[in-house]
Amino acid sequence: MQLIDGNRIATAIVAELKAEVAALPGRRPCLALVRVGDDPASVSYVRKKEQTAAEIGVEGRGILPPVTITQAELESLIDQLNADPAVDGILVQSPLPKHLDELAIFRRVAPHKDVDGFNTLNLGKVAQEDDTGFVACTPAGIMELLARSGVDLKGKHVVVLGRSLIVGKPVALLALQKRAGANGTVTICHSGTRDLPAITRLADVLIAAIGRAEFVTADMVKPGAVVIDVGINRVPDPTKKSGYRLTGDVHFPTVAPLCAQITPVPGGVGPMTVAMLMKNTVKARKLGAI
Repeated sequence: MQLIDGNRIATAIVAELKAEVAALPGRRPCLALVRVGDDPASVSYVRKKEQTAAEIGVEGRGILPPVTITQAELESLIDQLNADPAVDGILVQSPLPKHLDELAIFRRVAPHKDVDGFNTLNLGKVAQEDDTGFVACTPAGIMELLARSGVDLKGKHVVVLGRSLIVGKPVALLALQKRAGANGTVTICHSGTRDLPAITRLADVLIAAIGRAEFVTADMVKPGAVVIDVGINRVPDPTKKSGYRLTGDVHFPTVAPLCAQITPVPGGVGPMTVAMLMKNTVKARKLGAI
C-alpha cells in the first residue's frame, strides 16, 4: 500500500505557482475571499487560503459581510467584485447561512472570475472539454493527485461515490474526458443506488465523496484498487483536546491494507483543493491580461 501524499504534491504545485507569479508582468493576481458568518470550519479554510495566497504572491482580499446580509445585498457585493478590474478571482466560501440561496450566489460570480468553478458556464465547459473555463478545485485536485501519482485512468473502471455539483458530478466528467490521464469508464453511485458494495467492488479507482464518516468499509473495495477519500468529517473523540478527530469517508484502518494507493485524511485531497484554487487564480490573472 502506498500513501498518496497530498501535502507533498500541493507543496510542489505552490512552488511552481510562486515562480509563475514572480514572472508575471504588472500587478500581482488578486483573489477576493468572501466569507459570511463565523462557521469554525469556514474560518479555518479561508485562513489557509489566505496563507497560501500570500506564500505564492497572490493578494488575498478578505471580505467579511455581516451574517445578517440579505440575498440582494450579497448579490450586489458580488456584482461590485465582478466589475472591479483589480480583482481576478472571486471565492464565496460555503456553506452560506441558510437564509441565502447558495446556488444563486455561485451563478452570480462572473464566469471569468469564477475560480471556484461553480458557475453554470464553467461546469458546462467541463462537459464540453473546453479548457478556457475553470474546473472546480477539489475535482481538479483529484485529477492532479492521480496524474502525479502515476495513475492513468485510461481503460480503468472509476466509481464515484457521490453526485454533488462540487465534487461528484465534475470529477466524473473529468475522468470521462478524451485526454491524457483520463478516458476512464465511469459509474456514479449515490444514496439511491442498489447493492452499492457490489458496484464499488468493481472499481479500479474509487472516489469517495459521500460526506459520511468511514462509510466505505473493506467489503466495498477490490484488492489493488486506488482509493481517493474526499470526505472531511468531524467525529467526537474525548481523547482529543478539541473533542473531535477528523476522518474521511473511508474506514482507513481496514481499507488501506487492500489498496495499491490511498489518500489519507487529513493530508490527502484537502491541500490539493487550496493549491488548485491558487492555480485557477493565476490562470484568471493571465487570461485577464490578454
